[in-house]
Amino acid sequence: MPTVKEILNDTKKRLKEQGIDTYSLDSSLLVSEVTGLTKIQLVTHDRDEVTEEQINRLENLVKERLKNKPMQYILGHCEFMGLDFKVTENTLIPRGDTENIVEEVIATIENSGYNTVLDMCTGTGAIAISVAHYTKAKVTASDISSKALEVARENAKILNADVNFIESDLFENINETFDVLVSNPPYIESEVIPTLMEQVKDYEPMLALDGGKDGLDFYRNIINQAKNYINQNGCIVFEIGYNQGGQVKSLLENAGFVNINVKQDLAGLDRLVIGFKL
Repeated sequence: MPTVKEILNDTKKRLKEQGIDTYSLDSSLLVSEVTGLTKIQLVTHDRDEVTEEQINRLENLVKERLKNKPMQYILGHCEFMGLDFKVTENTLIPRGDTENIVEEVIATIENSGYNTVLDMCTGTGAIAISVAHYTKAKVTASDISSKALEVARENAKILNADVNFIESDLFENINETFDVLVSNPPYIESEVIPTLMEQVKDYEPMLALDGGKDGLDFYRNIINQAKNYINQNGCIVFEIGYNQGGQVKSLLENAGFVNINVKQDLAGLDRLVIGFKL
């Protein structure tokens, strides 16, 4: 039977030939998945033989990656804010960029003494669960997708996070008010979606991507009603696309929010907007 080193090198070769930039990392993750070895053990146990069952399983996973299926969907989980989240094709894959919005919410809670948070369009529950994990706030999360909420509830259970989940089309089933309303809504322009990378447009749920003609549909709909659901002196926090800061800021200003700030990510691109209700 082949060794760990042999199947790792073969996997790297196949992914590289397919033009997958992350072929080395992906190969290590896939071989680790089927052998149960850590990244370090792939080196220290590289002469260990693998079983036929492991080879067959690896082959199935490699075929999925060669089709540009995202690694997170192949493995069924991903890391976010130091926590391990289950992901399925019914949920958007949590991105590292979204950690910016979580960190902003956590800092705002700590600085302002906020106690209640609503995460709208929660998907995997990554934002809500992270906020619940790292603060003492009472967290509610909503999504229109029942399948996404199944994943979010499972993540909360696994991570021992106390989050109240509500199936709701935006505010339809929301009956409380909150100190913080946070959302990473769909914000990609409809006509841009066909130009996205295959692993995004072909696998991630369109429901979580399409923000309408100009990408702002969900911001408008949320902002138009948000003041009815935010407590006095509370705030609203959005993740945004790199080119949407000025537009979302204007929407918030027109709705009467104050002290509005557009903030950048580590790459210097506009990534979130925060505003306050007097």
